[in-house]
Amino acid sequence: MKLHCRPETRSGYALLVVLVLGTAAILVFSSTLRRTTTVSKLNERNNSWVKSINAAEAATEKVIARMRYDYVYGQDAFVTNNLATYRTYVPTAAENSYWGNFEFSDGLGNVGRTYVKPITTRVYTNLSSQYTGLNGFQTIYRVMSNVRPTIGTYPTSAAVQQDVETDSIPVFQFAIFYNGLLEFSTAATMTVRGRTHANANIYTGSGSQLTFNGTVTTSGTISSPANAGGTPPWTYTGTYNGSPTYRTNVPVLNLPVGTNNTAAAVHAIIEMPPSSEDVTSPLGQQRYYNKAHVVMLVSNDTVTAMIKNDIGDTPITVSVPTWGTNSPQLRTNFPFLSITNQFKERREGTKSNYLTQIDVKRYNEWLLSDSNIATKFATSGKYPNIAYVADNRTPSSTVLYSVRLTNGVAIPTNGTTGFTLATPNPLYVWDNYNCPISANLGTTNTAGTQPASFACDAFTVLSRNWSDSASYGSYGSQANAISTTVNACMITGVVPSTGITTSTFSGGVHNLPRLLENWSSSGVTLTLNTSIVCLFNSTMATNKFIWPGTTYNPPSRNFNFDPNLANIARQPPGTPMLSVILRSTWRNPPLNTTNYAGL
Repeated sequence: MKLHCRPETRSGYALLVVLVLGTAAILVFSSTLRRTTTVSKLNERNNSWVKSINAAEAATEKVIARMRYDYVYGQDAFVTNNLATYRTYVPTAAENSYWGNFEFSDGLGNVGRTYVKPITTRVYTNLSSQYTGLNGFQTIYRVMSNVRPTIGTYPTSAAVQQDVETDSIPVFQFAIFYNGLLEFSTAATMTVRGRTHANANIYTGSGSQLTFNGTVTTSGTISSPANAGGTPPWTYTGTYNGSPTYRTNVPVLNLPVGTNNTAAAVHAIIEMPPSSEDVTSPLGQQRYYNKAHVVMLVSNDTVTAMIKNDIGDTPITVSVPTWGTNSPQLRTNFPFLSITNQFKERREGTKSNYLTQIDVKRYNEWLLSDSNIATKFATSGKYPNIAYVADNRTPSSTVLYSVRLTNGVAIPTNGTTGFTLATPNPLYVWDNYNCPISANLGTTNTAGTQPASFACDAFTVLSRNWSDSASYGSYGSQANAISTTVNACMITGVVPSTGITTSTFSGGVHNLPRLLENWSSSGVTLTLNTSIVCLFNSTMATNKFIWPGTTYNPPSRNFNFDPNLANIARQPPGTPMLSVILRSTWRNPPLNTTNYAGL
């Protein structure tokens, strides 16, 4: 029998199907709507959190920017003295109306404040980041901000914590440090045994082997352009054996002398200060004149010595007439000093070089016997280990006033703290210096030496065979130079290159210790156990390097970084400190947490 559904039954089935499908559609739509709403809420909350993170980071960056300025300007003291000020730093609506959408706090319940606090004491330690392998004085500061949005349907708070380190690096931690362009162009065969840094570009390129056994860093780039008449491609552009080999575009390392760290400005550290300058100002504290314990000023008719045991100390002053000669009063009061020696300096053309000459051995004897030195230092626990000498006789276009050290094979020990001599004049060192053990001459063995440094406008080494009387003829009129050893760090100036010809090229780092003799005889070596630091341009000895064969013939160079300098106790007296702020960590801590260590 055949069954048939009545029409009304079929309609009921259809309606049921429609109802079922419609209900399913409503359920799907409702679920989709809920999901869309949830995603929208999550997105809005996430966007709010991201904005809060960015605002919190802006607050910490505002503090760090000011800390960086203060630290470069005046090192740790400036940062420590301004901690309370930093804590008031938050982005404000007065700066941009956008910041009115947030409430800033320091995580301790203080609104309108940023958390700033040192989390380590200042210690001498191994540095990290771009300066791994160097030692320096370091303090780590924590900067943290909590942010709560004041607008939005789903405001979400967040926090940012940044740890930053303030580092002070003794400048003599570097085998070579330049405050500007560093040129190895057309270098003689040279191996750099230690760290190298330039606050500008580094040029390499030579027909002789150039090897870096330590890391090379530069705030600019490393390239090998044409220079001194040479044309790339060079045979050698440098072999890098450091670990890491080199880094470019690293932060500039500044002296804390104020806001101006140009080469011209930094020259002020060897100059006499104006009478109106505060000795406790950033520049005042960096001047060798203020650091010195013995200051000797030579004028046309007098020599004045000021003896003091600290910056700002009232000195004992002794002034004697000279009448332009080595007067009896001069010989009696300062038996180590002569002001009548002179010679012609071929590099400086026709100028007569008048010298303030110091016999280092006799100077040490004077330190040990002079009653004024005893008065200042007998009970102070300090030593007169920094001397400042300025020859201020009336300048002339035909005269160059300079300082020369003689008889310095053994320098003042000053309780093993060593000896630093600074002068705004050009400086000459005649014969071996700071190498009291004769068996170590010409070697890298610095046993028996004292921490030693020079700071001067220009630095020249003269061998024992140098003769003042034979100086004005060609260097060939001199007896040939003999091997010489100088164990001392140097801060000095250069005459920068102005072109690529032999008369406009400045000679590069291998000619930074200036020479005036024929050093090319077989077996003749110039040995420097040193740190070579160029912070400024020369302002007194301003003639350019002249290609070897005109001013001098080059020696075999045995330039070495003294590894003793890694020990802070072996840094020379008065060593300048370079300042840099580096980021240590960035974290997103829980709200109202100031001691978050992260994962």
